[in-house]
Amino acid sequence: MTFAIGTPCIDVRDRSCVAVCPVDCIYEGERKLYIQPTECIDCGACMTECPTGAVVRLEDVSGPEAEFAFDNRRFFEEVLPGRDRPLGSPGEAAAIGPVRGDTGLVRAYRRAN
Repeated sequence: MTFAIGTPCIDVRDRSCVAVCPVDCIYEGERKLYIQPTECIDCGACMTECPTGAVVRLEDVSGPEAEFAFDNRRFFEEVLPGRDRPLGSPGEAAAIGPVRGDTGLVRAYRRAN
């Protein structure tokens, strides 16, 4: 089981999940937070702490939100704007700080009014 962060986090980034993550695997993009799937130990602390319900178990997500949940991995595997290589698995989010970029799906996202 792996956790991911979906659309309720876009343009919110409350960071409560970051504070409780025991392995520091939640990275900050420009518009949302992302869970590094190979660094996550599946403890679920982030899910219970998130005030917007943005953290989901990949095995439980469906519908339109599934695309955003599975997009979480792309943040680490694809070359983001302004970078020359994928972020990969740095091992500690705090050590690299906010990443100036998001996946194409998140960059294009517009919240319905």
